[in-house]
Amino acid sequence: MNFASIRQRADQLRLIPLPDVLRATGAQPDPHDPHKWHTPQGVLSVTGAKFINWNQGVGGGGAIDLIIHLHHLRFREALDWLDRHFPHLSTQPASPWAAVQLRLPTPDAAQLGRVRYYLLDQRALPSSLVDGLIQTGTLYADPRANAVFVLRATDQTPVGAELRGTTVHPWRGMAPGSKKDLGFFSVPADGVPAPCIVLCESAIDAISCRALHPQHRCLSTAGARPNPRWLASLLAQDAQVYCGFDTDSTGDAMASAMIALYPSIQRLAPPHHDWNDTLRCLR
Repeated sequence: MNFASIRQRADQLRLIPLPDVLRATGAQPDPHDPHKWHTPQGVLSVTGAKFINWNQGVGGGGAIDLIIHLHHLRFREALDWLDRHFPHLSTQPASPWAAVQLRLPTPDAAQLGRVRYYLLDQRALPSSLVDGLIQTGTLYADPRANAVFVLRATDQTPVGAELRGTTVHPWRGMAPGSKKDLGFFSVPADGVPAPCIVLCESAIDAISCRALHPQHRCLSTAGARPNPRWLASLLAQDAQVYCGFDTDSTGDAMASAMIALYPSIQRLAPPHHDWNDTLRCLR
C-alpha cells in the first residue's frame, strides 16, 4: 500500500462521526449532557469532529485521533481498529499492520529489587502473591525498572503486557504490539478454575483483589472495557463473573455497559476508589 492509498484510507476513516466511534468502544453518553461521554480515559466533550478530555486536559479532531487517545494505539493500529469496527467504509484489503508483532520488554534481574519494593511497600501487595507471579514469569522487571505484567491467552502464550513505572515519575502503558482482546493478566497465573472470577481495571488491582478475596480468580482487562473479545468464552465456564471496575463514574458506566451486554455478570464495586486503595486502607 503506497502513501497515497494510506492517505485516502485515513481521510475516509477520519470522517466517521465521533458518537459512532464512542459507541463502538463501549463509551456511555452522559444522561444530562448529550455532548459528554464517559470513557475509560475520563469524560470527553464532543463538538462535531472535535473532542476534549477534561480529566487529562488534551483533545483532538476526527475518529483516528479519538481511537489513538482512547486505546493508546499508533496511527496505523488506529486505522486497522476503525476498519474492523466500520467495515462498510473499508475499500482496502486487510492491512499487514494488523499483525504488529508483540515486543515484550527485556527482563532485567538487576531492577527486580526496585520493582518488588514498589509493589510491596508502596502498593501493599502481599509478597506471597508477588513472588509467586515472579516465579511463573508473569511479572518481571525491565531495564527501566518498570513492572511488567504479562497478558496471556488461554494456552498461556504471551499476547501483551501492562507496564507500570516504579520510579518517582508515575507512568503506565502497554508493551508495543499488545493484543488486549486475545488474553489477560490473571491471578493466579495458572488459570486454575475458581467458583468466582472478578474483572479488574489493572494488574495491580487484580493482585489487590486476589489478596482481599483469596478464593476468587482475579483478571485485568487492562482498562475499563465493557466487552473484551475473550469475555464471552470466559462466561461459558462454570463460574460467577463479577465486574470489579473502579468506584467512579467511568468504572460504573463501563460496568453498566458490560452488564447490559452480559446480564449474568454482577457488579462488585471496590469499597474505596479501586482495589489497591481498598487494600492499602487495611494497613
